[in-house]
Amino acid sequence: MTAKSFDLSLSGYRVIQELERSPKSIVYRALTNGLQWGTVDRTVIIKLLSSNSPTNQELVNFRHQYTISKDLDLPGVVQAYHLEEIAGTYALVMEDFGGVSLAQYHQVHSLSVLDVLAIAIQLAETLQALGQRRILHKDIKPSNILINPDTKQVKLIDFEIASLLPRETPDIIAPKCLEGTLAYISPEQTGRMNRGIDYRTDFYALGVSLYELLTGQLPFAPADPLDLIYCHLAQIAVPAHLVNPAVPVVFSQIVAKLM
Repeated sequence: MTAKSFDLSLSGYRVIQELERSPKSIVYRALTNGLQWGTVDRTVIIKLLSSNSPTNQELVNFRHQYTISKDLDLPGVVQAYHLEEIAGTYALVMEDFGGVSLAQYHQVHSLSVLDVLAIAIQLAETLQALGQRRILHKDIKPSNILINPDTKQVKLIDFEIASLLPRETPDIIAPKCLEGTLAYISPEQTGRMNRGIDYRTDFYALGVSLYELLTGQLPFAPADPLDLIYCHLAQIAVPAHLVNPAVPVVFSQIVAKLM
């Protein structure tokens, strides 16, 4: 068995729904034991590694996201409550604000330009707050953004590769070994520029994400990873308002500026 069909035998929690399953992780909604938490029963989100035998690096990275996010008291970041040990791996217990992946939400719901603008403002404020705390997320993309379908509040998740430094200089490595998601990665994060990584890398990825939400497509989408890296380094995306005429030119210019 390569993935857990978890009964989640974790004291104090009862699984009520599986939310997402990927090659890397499984995410559940669970009900807490109110007596253990000293409060009434409430729902939480529990994330686990998919592998039954996670590598040392996978465990380190998983614990790292808890270390980074546990003390972040920001309205735009999903709060991490606990890191529990279970069956040779970890379970990350997080706040449940009724959010779903923005990537999934966008697949079934059309977002108006005003919806995307509201999302952009919230995310920009969150990235500014993270920058003030010297935190780089380094993997901004719709699947790492949660949205509450009713309130439209958005929050960031997955700080697995985040940095606590104001700046770092990446090495040149093979595309498949790069940290982050290649379709959204900033030019400097590829390691192929003589430039360190700072807060701007997250704003670049925000620009790519907004472009995708506004146009329904990525700004660059070649199949070959090296070609995709070249696009990030040297190409300028077709302006969003030319792909989707409903996008105001000024908003299109903001997205272009981010990228």
